[in-house]
Amino acid sequence: MQFAVAYDRSGLIERSITTLKHALLEEAITVSLVIILFLLHIRSSLLPIITLPVAVALSFIPMYLLDIPSTIMSLGGIAIAIGATVDAEIVMIEASHKKLEHAPPNADRHKLLAEAAKEVTPAIFFSLLIIAIAFLPVFTLPGQAGRLFKPLAYTKTAVMLISAVLSITLAPSLRDVLIRGRIFPEHKHPVSRALIGIYRPFVYVALRRPKSTVALGIFALISAIPLAMKLGHEFMPPLNEGDMLYMPITLPNISIEEAKRQLQMQDRMLRDFPEVRTVFGKVGRAETPTDPAPITMVRDHGTACSGEGMAQAARRALLLEVAALAAGAIPPVLPG
Repeated sequence: MQFAVAYDRSGLIERSITTLKHALLEEAITVSLVIILFLLHIRSSLLPIITLPVAVALSFIPMYLLDIPSTIMSLGGIAIAIGATVDAEIVMIEASHKKLEHAPPNADRHKLLAEAAKEVTPAIFFSLLIIAIAFLPVFTLPGQAGRLFKPLAYTKTAVMLISAVLSITLAPSLRDVLIRGRIFPEHKHPVSRALIGIYRPFVYVALRRPKSTVALGIFALISAIPLAMKLGHEFMPPLNEGDMLYMPITLPNISIEEAKRQLQMQDRMLRDFPEVRTVFGKVGRAETPTDPAPITMVRDHGTACSGEGMAQAARRALLLEVAALAAGAIPPVLPG
């Protein structure tokens, strides 16, 4: 006798965690490269590399206290919050560099960094709080919507609040340790000079003709309204889990033998697709009050092979439609 796992969601959770790791790594690398490119200071790039993982790691403490599991939505909230925390870190680093750039040679570096922190830290702190408060309406969602999106709102709010606290505790200490050495002035930086040369004409026109600039913005907003009215909406965002669940229903009064025959036929058809690795079919309900499925309900769970490209993913997306058409050729079965 051999036991085989027919329905396992651990692979989906592992892929979600991997996505979070990739997002965190990409954010840290991107921000570090931006800091190095525009400030020419390698040690400053270490600030987001240190603070981002700390904020994400600390967010698991409220998750544990609130009994929030590591699901797709909860991990997605952490990934969303990373972007806002990165923006705050960049603003703080640039403010510190600006303060040191215009300082005299013998100025007190600690005092200058403290002044830079006093200038921008309150704005950063309250901006993170505002972003966190913006998600408060999600906590009022009832029913299925609340169960789905509340974990995302909890984790995103936790990361934002933790980042706000770190911006006034850990971040200033790290800046005092890491922001040392030569600070390149903006007028001597080749990249900054090139961007300023491109940006200056547009700013000049905008300041000289403020009414025209505001009118263009209003016109752009109004022109987007017809497009917004045509956009569709859906409650559930598309999710490529890598697996599929095909659930047709039969006509009433079907016999058990006929249901078994159709289930076996559907399993064979689904298994013929190269993207499908395993198929597990079920008809009727088990001997438990937690499974109220009638004999007319058929469930086929297919596990897809790993490492597919976009073409394979697209074919897998059509798998349900093709299987439904094939099942429709059997008179007693209706696609559900």
